[in-house]
Amino acid sequence: MKTTDTADLWWKNAVVYCLDVETFLDWNNDGVGDFAGLAQRIDYLSELGVTCLWLMPFYPTPDRDDGYDITDFYGVDSRLGHHGDLVEVLRMAKDRGIRVIADLVVNHTSDRHPWFTASRSSVDSPYRHFYVWRSEPPKDQPQTVFPGEESGIWELDEKTGEYYLHRFYRHQPDLNVENPAVREEIAKIMGFWLELGLSGFRVDAVPFFIEGDPGSASGDEYGDPHSYLKSLRAFLGRRTGDGILLGEVNLPREEQVTFFGGEALDELTMQFDFVAMQKFYLSLAREDASPLAEALTTRPELGRPAQWANFLRNHDELTLDKLTDDEREEVFTAFAPDDDMRVYGRGIVRRLPTMLGGDPRRIRMAYSLLFSLPGTPVLFYGEEIGMGENLAIGGREAVRSPMQWTPEKNGGFSQAQARRLTAPVTGDGYGPQFVNVAEQRHDPDSLLSFIRTLIRLYRNSSEIGWGAFEVLDQPHSAVLAHTVSAAEGRMVALHNFSPNAVSIPLTIPKADAATRLVDLLGTGDVALSDTGSTDVELEGYGYRWLRVIDPGSRRLY
Repeated sequence: MKTTDTADLWWKNAVVYCLDVETFLDWNNDGVGDFAGLAQRIDYLSELGVTCLWLMPFYPTPDRDDGYDITDFYGVDSRLGHHGDLVEVLRMAKDRGIRVIADLVVNHTSDRHPWFTASRSSVDSPYRHFYVWRSEPPKDQPQTVFPGEESGIWELDEKTGEYYLHRFYRHQPDLNVENPAVREEIAKIMGFWLELGLSGFRVDAVPFFIEGDPGSASGDEYGDPHSYLKSLRAFLGRRTGDGILLGEVNLPREEQVTFFGGEALDELTMQFDFVAMQKFYLSLAREDASPLAEALTTRPELGRPAQWANFLRNHDELTLDKLTDDEREEVFTAFAPDDDMRVYGRGIVRRLPTMLGGDPRRIRMAYSLLFSLPGTPVLFYGEEIGMGENLAIGGREAVRSPMQWTPEKNGGFSQAQARRLTAPVTGDGYGPQFVNVAEQRHDPDSLLSFIRTLIRLYRNSSEIGWGAFEVLDQPHSAVLAHTVSAAEGRMVALHNFSPNAVSIPLTIPKADAATRLVDLLGTGDVALSDTGSTDVELEGYGYRWLRVIDPGSRRLY
């Protein structure tokens, strides 16, 4: 790679920030966040260093699943504003160097969507086959996505006496993507939002989306589902040239490779690394970096255009489904000891700071690690200031409380009465009087300032997003020592998962006494011997970024 390549494949060293317009900033004080409020905070996101804004669903909705139950794929929820307000946000973001992507939720619709209303009206409706119907549900059914909340994935519709498929909630009937008319609509939906200025989509529940009717052979008529995903990627390329599909594919790694398109890399542009995320929490619980190191070294290598997206938390439950039962119980015991902190038998509904007991050493170590890992970092709103969850909201939406801007009423999110807010503000020690943007913004020692520093270093270290990853040998199981190397340079990162200080003996490949190790988060150099060896001191829960400066290098540090 060369430096100019980073502008072509912009997603490989982007900083992605996910937010829900509804809970970000309420500008008209009706209790619901809106696009007018988001426009007021575009400069904040630019100041933070965000280069790609991911918008959670903003479409018209009955709001029974926080906007993921959609009644109009071409609309804007009137509570949030209108198309003109969205376009103003897109224009401002572009001016500040921020691309915008949005959730593409086309696995299902709301049961109030006009398509479904027509589909269920009669077996002869022209929209009947926009959805998946059966006269009898199959005897063997996959488990529902929401065990304990739904008992199955087929629901009887009384009017026609047939069953419709819903892999999620019963009020979210699945679209029939084997129907060419549905495929045409999905392409139109994508084209519409791309024309307004989006740079791509975060594609929701990709395996369910392309699968069609589970257990049915009817899909043979329409070919391999992955061929359909390839066609969507090709459509995106024709319309934008550099747009992306960031896919939610929580499957084993070998199956994730298929969703990239195999060697052709012509399906999803990026995928979240669920395996590494879950092993990160196992490493935290054990104070042992080995599980994470194993997950990273076994991560499939990808070709140049593809990329892994790294994250510590997102808008859903922190799923632990890729861990064994015993491993999952270790993480539950460490970070979610109470029943109301867990959901579906597989996930945690807390944010990182509360899971770590508010320990600033562990919190900063975790985010330092996130930004040093090969791939593209993804932040969920409020992570940069250390927001906590509100368990009173219940379930996986506990992490979706309003953004905390100031120590004032409702955290500066809205001036409406608390009872009118779209969700209650977090209280206790993580409430806005203790955790907010305004106070941290001017504090050089705040978490917000630290995250800004990490983003700056990450953006100045293109090897993290592009380079080859290697775990360095050293004797401490609690420490992850790794290096990322590319043509533009290389760096070494050290992270200590235990509270005990350690001295780490390291040998830097292809280095000698003339090579400099520059401390990017501190000051000064680390001296190397003629063989490239040194001892590096690391505090309990400590972290260091060391840039390797070879003789003759003109790289800044």
